[in-house]
Amino acid sequence: MKKIRLNVACGGRPLKGYINIDMDSLSKLKKRYPNKNFSKDLLLKNWNVFKLPLKDNSVDEINSDAFIEHLSFVEEHKFFKEMIRVMKPGSKITLSTTDFEKIVKIWLKLKDNWLDFYRVDNKAIKEKHWFGTYTYDYKNRWGYIIASIFGSQNGDGQYHKNCYTKKKLISICKFFNLKVISTKNYKWQGNRDPMIKIIAKKNIKFKS
Repeated sequence: MKKIRLNVACGGRPLKGYINIDMDSLSKLKKRYPNKNFSKDLLLKNWNVFKLPLKDNSVDEINSDAFIEHLSFVEEHKFFKEMIRVMKPGSKITLSTTDFEKIVKIWLKLKDNWLDFYRVDNKAIKEKHWFGTYTYDYKNRWGYIIASIFGSQNGDGQYHKNCYTKKKLISICKFFNLKVISTKNYKWQGNRDPMIKIIAKKNIKFKS
């Protein structure tokens, strides 16, 4: 039997060999990420992540990269519960999200130097206009770093509604009887934004 692997909220990072799930159609994803090359045989589904059309204990692996911070406080529990429902006993889930604690510590050290209102016109996006600060570097509290806290907000689904620390993610895993395999700190795009990645395994004795 072919393994079922999910890449939840794939955005511009679809994975080969996975069922990629996103709120956008492939045409919208191509428009949102014009510099990305999407495979012709990409499997993309616009499934409801809170009510997947899959049986209990049927999924072999779940990956969700930089998505959970976009969930509201109410949606958060629904999402984790649904992921646990479809996971096979012994299967793994990999989650990554902004390291809110580290971001806030950096933010507090920066100068409170507001320069301009946020813009979403094409020129502003192309020139990396973040409240008047034209760079991804952390120049002041109201530059690009604010997007790490609240999301870029330049399109539907881009808002951050939640926040996480490594300790919170470990506690959530414990709540759902998931065994944490590994935790990792890294930077988004390789050079910016502190991130957390956690891999956990569904306990064989877990009962949904």
